[in-house]
Amino acid sequence: MPPLSANKYVQKIFFTLTGIAVVIIMGVLFFLLGLIFIRGAPVINLEFLTQAPRKGMTEGGIMPAIIGTLLLVAFAVAFALPVGLFGAIYLVEYAKEGRITRIINEAIENLNAVPSIVFGLFGLAFFVTFLGFGRSILSASLTLAMMILPTVMVTSVEALKAIPQSFREGSLALGASKWRTIQDVVLPEAFAGVLTGVILAIGRVAGETAPILFTGVVYYKYALPSSPFDQTMALTYHLFVLATESPDIAKTRPIQYGTALVLVGLVLLVDATAIYIRRNILSKRRW
Repeated sequence: MPPLSANKYVQKIFFTLTGIAVVIIMGVLFFLLGLIFIRGAPVINLEFLTQAPRKGMTEGGIMPAIIGTLLLVAFAVAFALPVGLFGAIYLVEYAKEGRITRIINEAIENLNAVPSIVFGLFGLAFFVTFLGFGRSILSASLTLAMMILPTVMVTSVEALKAIPQSFREGSLALGASKWRTIQDVVLPEAFAGVLTGVILAIGRVAGETAPILFTGVVYYKYALPSSPFDQTMALTYHLFVLATESPDIAKTRPIQYGTALVLVGLVLLVDATAIYIRRNILSKRRW
């Protein structure tokens, strides 16, 4: 066993290394956010946020892209959350440890590792072509839901496992059924953890381009969508086209940074709202 002084020396080295790693990560983060803010803030105004694009997006605003992004996020989470939550309930509360459970867990892990472009091709083949939904908000949202389903399911499983078994036993001892126990005891306690998965899912959905590239978004659309079977604009795809296929990239560069700033701000706003709800729930339960 090495002397105590040597242990302290090793501990100090690793403490310094971890501190340096944190500084590097935070430095990169603030550099990126600062660059986007400095170059994008001059573009942000009321017209940019509330008007439709004009003249091939060289004038006007990005309001249809903002609405489209919010719709895609809302529908994707609405589709993925019930499936992921009920799947987690089955794995934690009903399924017995065995071969089937291991296969399901491995399938979830493998699904989480599939590249996003593969989900886009799957959405094109299945939702757009096979089911006949066409290139639409519905097809794009379902594709995104398939992509974030493993994240929602894994975080929900961990949230349910974190609930002490004594909670369940106490409810069952008082005469409640198993489902009543899950509904009234387990789920309320695990809800904050489930929201963590939703927060992670929102960040991934809002920042993806490949899955919606083939399934439902367009670069330029003046009118807002009127049904789930309409196509829509999205901030990520709009930014991608502006940066790669615009006839005058130099002219549209301020709009690129403005769009990126709005996208980052939108994700942060939605995540902050979900975090506030989660913390508010936890604080009320402590009372």
